[in-house]
Amino acid sequence: MEWLIPVLIVVVIVAIIGIYLWATYNSLVTLNVRVDEAWSDITVQLKRRADLIPNLIETVKGYATHERGVFENVTRARAETLSAQGPAEASVAENHMQTALKSIFAVAEAYPQLQASQNYLQLQGELVDTEDKIQASRRFYNGGVRELNTKMKVFPNNAFARNLGFTERNFFEVTDTAAIAQPPRVQF
Repeated sequence: MEWLIPVLIVVVIVAIIGIYLWATYNSLVTLNVRVDEAWSDITVQLKRRADLIPNLIETVKGYATHERGVFENVTRARAETLSAQGPAEASVAENHMQTALKSIFAVAEAYPQLQASQNYLQLQGELVDTEDKIQASRRFYNGGVRELNTKMKVFPNNAFARNLGFTERNFFEVTDTAAIAQPPRVQF
């Protein structure tokens, strides 16, 4: 009978460790899925913006036919955004897109009749709305990445999280913060 108490203590300790591992694993899976969902939201918004850009280009092209280089840069940035794989590539593509959008809005400012066009105004409004949604999606994604990475780095999780197949995720950071410090300027 004397051996029963140490065995019960060992069983209780093993059960506590097992419950802790089970709960931690499930929370890591939940956070991982949340980060995947947030990344999906970002890609949806980037795709929405990329779908709006050809319409915006066509509208501006009708007024500014000699601004060919601007349109090519925007088209190139759009293709880069659509082909980006993961946060690092998307960050680089986002820098190029922000620069291209600023240039197309600068061209539009030179044409008052374009700024009065209902189609242009509607596209511009949708683009601003999409930019706001991209920003919100980025914040949600980065918050999820922060939670997941923190959970993986704290002790004792750091001892086994990688062994369970979890890896740290990259934040969606823009490498050229000066390029996005100001949103594209919209003037009427």
